[in-house]
Amino acid sequence: MSAVLDDMDSRPGSTTSLLRTVIGLYLRDAGGWMSAKDIVALMDALGTSGTVTRTALGRLRKKEVVLQETRDGVPGFTLTDGAATMLARGDRRIYNPRSMSLSDPWCLISFSIPETEREKRHQLRRRLHWIGCGTVAAGLWICPDTLRTEVEEILIDLALRDMSTIFVTETPLVGGSLREAAAKWWDLEAVAGLHKDFIREHGAQGHDAVVPEPSGSAVEASPEAFSTYVQCIDRWRIIPYLDPGLPSAFLPEDWPGAEGKALFSRLVAAFAEPSAEFVRSTLSGGVRVS
Repeated sequence: MSAVLDDMDSRPGSTTSLLRTVIGLYLRDAGGWMSAKDIVALMDALGTSGTVTRTALGRLRKKEVVLQETRDGVPGFTLTDGAATMLARGDRRIYNPRSMSLSDPWCLISFSIPETEREKRHQLRRRLHWIGCGTVAAGLWICPDTLRTEVEEILIDLALRDMSTIFVTETPLVGGSLREAAAKWWDLEAVAGLHKDFIREHGAQGHDAVVPEPSGSAVEASPEAFSTYVQCIDRWRIIPYLDPGLPSAFLPEDWPGAEGKALFSRLVAAFAEPSAEFVRSTLSGGVRVS
């Protein structure tokens, strides 16, 4: 499982990250398997050559995201069990970003790990960070209680559950302001930067996008719609992991999160179905990508 989580390090916009996003969006809808030729065709619509795509597929195999599988003599790829679980959890994060109210409970994770297990300690801190936990002290982390199940899974996966204690609590009582405390526990500047990058990169597309009527899509299925949607998801997908969705009382007054979420929702409404239709047409041979 940890190997799959390592793929979160892929830089948004890189070939490996875009390929991972394409696979996450469409391989399951294609029946859980996609031919190598079709994957290459989809990545070609993103401006990536077949050679580069095959190299990136090799990276995802090493990261245990995909498995090579031949069906009816056609080489292709399917998801590993760990990747399928991760993507299902990712769907919930990506399309339903967290947003706490001040009355929601918190989860505190206390652990004491001996020096002989320092590599596991490093992995634990890294993985808690990647799901949006904040650091109160070296052995005390905090997150919304909605993440408690994921925290438990990480502790069990690393065989550290017996070295840790989980507390469920109300809003912490801090010496200064909640905003000052949150700024120490989380790197909110970095998370704000991710939102601002997303807004800067996709704001014009969101402004021009016409949200479809219930009767049909206002955007035509095309390589351009596919490229817009995949790049939108690729840049957005790490934000709901690192953004804990703190209550407004914990956040700076100029926090860009609401604007980022609204823009993302608008882009999904405008481009998700046209992109999916382009993929369906490509896989059935109805569209030829240059």
